[in-house]
Amino acid sequence: MLVTEMLKLAPSAEQAESLLATMRACNAAANRAAEVAFALRTANKVTVQKLVYTDLRHEFGLSAQMTIRAIAKACEAYKRDKTIKPMLRELGAVAYDQRILSWKGRDQVSLLTMGGRIIIPVVYQGRWSATAGATMRGQADLIYRDGAFYLAVVIEVPEPQREVEPSEWLGVDLGIVNLATDSNGKVHSGKGVRAVRRRNARLRARLQTKRTKSAKRLLRKRRRKETRFARDVNHRISKHLVGKAQDTRSGIALEDLEGIRDRVTVTKAQRADLHSWSFRQLRTFITYKAALAGVPLRLVDPRNTSRTCHRCGHCDKRNRPTRDDFSCVRCGFAGPADHNAAINIGRRAAVSQPYAA
Repeated sequence: MLVTEMLKLAPSAEQAESLLATMRACNAAANRAAEVAFALRTANKVTVQKLVYTDLRHEFGLSAQMTIRAIAKACEAYKRDKTIKPMLRELGAVAYDQRILSWKGRDQVSLLTMGGRIIIPVVYQGRWSATAGATMRGQADLIYRDGAFYLAVVIEVPEPQREVEPSEWLGVDLGIVNLATDSNGKVHSGKGVRAVRRRNARLRARLQTKRTKSAKRLLRKRRRKETRFARDVNHRISKHLVGKAQDTRSGIALEDLEGIRDRVTVTKAQRADLHSWSFRQLRTFITYKAALAGVPLRLVDPRNTSRTCHRCGHCDKRNRPTRDDFSCVRCGFAGPADHNAAINIGRRAAVSQPYAA
């Protein structure tokens, strides 16, 4: 299982200046390479490298490997959207691979900079780096955020041995009003999340009209704060669901919601909630936490899970008179709609093969 860890660095003032100078040079070189890629309409790294490698090394004073990494970053940025010329941030993340980064134990890292190699203490070593059998893989990204330096590293963590096919599945219905409802009836309400997002939206609207430097600075700060809040909520929900499944020796069943934003029709007032709802992040958190805990996870076809009665199996649009309520027109069963859907999701995982990997 691959996980990403953010390790905080503690460089001296002189080392920090060297790191900033290196990031500026690498991103400036990447922007120059992006201009060539855009002019030639090519994202082929080898083609761009043949044209700009020597000039970039001479102009920006980068090492051979840093120059190659800058060109690769430019090509990847252009590949994401070939209709525009990429403009990389002055202090955007810089990729380090094994040729320009090495570890000196768990608490120090050696990084190549414009002024040569420097050894920097790691003040936060992360959760997974000390796990038995964990190994670091591939490159690491040097990130500068809010005056601090971080290394985003990919760590391969051994997964525990999974047990045989579980006899029960904990169905989880994801939603906007209720972020998650499981088949045992536990509801994780989205009321607090929506309130925070709408309050931030009103504040953003006021700040955007001012157009001052302080307003722009506060906008960036608020954006990061809201992102951290939503991430924390998703972490807590996923931790609770995986812990419950682990305690009961159950698997977790989720709807495959790929492309949900394109399929769902909502009112104008609900659009902001739909497009700010982090479907993928919550599912990703549940997926990797389940893998690390040895809990099987299965994605099922989401069609009609909210319209089918879990008691008699009757499927009818009229079974959902309101968003929150379920009332079967055949057998008369009534209850919370999300709970009914979660039970159907769990049962669908038990009787069918996985809908998606």
